Amino acid sequence: MILGNNLDGQKEVLTIQVEDNESAKYWLSVLNELKKRGVKDILVLCADELSGIKEAIAATYPEIRGR
Repeated sequence: MILGNNLDGQKEVLTIQVEDNESAKYWLSVLNELKKRGVKDILVLCADELSGIKEAIAATYPEIRGR
């Protein structure tokens, strides 16, 4: 499940996905779909060591710098 805050500060469920693996390819497809639906920026992303998430973010939102 991916949650986000809208411009009014209200939480919204952006997507719910169930997959067998969480590869960079999977996360890339999820993030590209969110971008197509209007997600313009990621200010904070909290994930517990999801494999491939850093690569997917870098490919989808290259202007975002992470640690």
